[in-house]
Amino acid sequence: MSTPSEIVDACRTLFISDVHLGTPDCQAALLSRLLRRARPERLYLVGDVVDLIAMRRRAVLPPAQQQLVARILRLARGGCEVIYIPGNHDAAFRRLSGLRIHNVRIERRWIHELADGRRFLVSHGDEFDTHVRIAPWLLALGDGMHQFVLRLNRWCNGLRRTLGLPYWSLASALKRRLGSARRYIAQFEQAALHQAWREGLDGYIGGHIHQAGFRAGYGVLYANDGDWVEHCTALAELPDGRLRLVDWQGRTLATEPHVVPAPPPTPGVLINA
Repeated sequence: MSTPSEIVDACRTLFISDVHLGTPDCQAALLSRLLRRARPERLYLVGDVVDLIAMRRRAVLPPAQQQLVARILRLARGGCEVIYIPGNHDAAFRRLSGLRIHNVRIERRWIHELADGRRFLVSHGDEFDTHVRIAPWLLALGDGMHQFVLRLNRWCNGLRRTLGLPYWSLASALKRRLGSARRYIAQFEQAALHQAWREGLDGYIGGHIHQAGFRAGYGVLYANDGDWVEHCTALAELPDGRLRLVDWQGRTLATEPHVVPAPPPTPGVLINA
């Protein structure tokens, strides 16, 4: 049995997204802690790494966030292939697709081949928002509530640090109890699975919805690497191609499920997986 540090140290590829640099919610110190131990051959920054939308209102870039940026650039200079796939909060960087800046390659989307030969579509995931059938007013209300909960999350974890307790996500705990959030996540996962199937791929890797985890359906694997404002998780590919979801300490939270071949999906029908 591998220890958490061995899993992170030996990972072939690391996927992180939704860091939201430039906001007070960014857990930069926890991500830096993970990256100090990880030595991936390739690092994917799967969108919303920089929150340009929030920074228009108020930019927050404390030393911990600056140190995180410096660490990623050091990885790039040290031989790690860094691929940045912008999301909806850093969409302005999409116009730079195809360029390499400070050894960081910027792409709109990418096909990643695992060590075992499986091929996965990698994108941020905001392109699937149009497939989610939830009333716009409910989405707007949910976004406002989410921002409020994130502020509570900062206060809660500030108190926990004072008491010497580890990070804990209040926002994540509340989200698991909301039926509308679960429906949104299920529809998003369905759309991503269907897209990977349509392109003849073995799976999909993305972020966007701040809900880490795996899902299998119709012979395709969905993997979401989570975020670094609530869950503080990343997706790690091991040397043999297996995928694991890890937290900021490198502990394994979930391993990829077995994917069973199945007939093609019916559009609009949710997968029971």
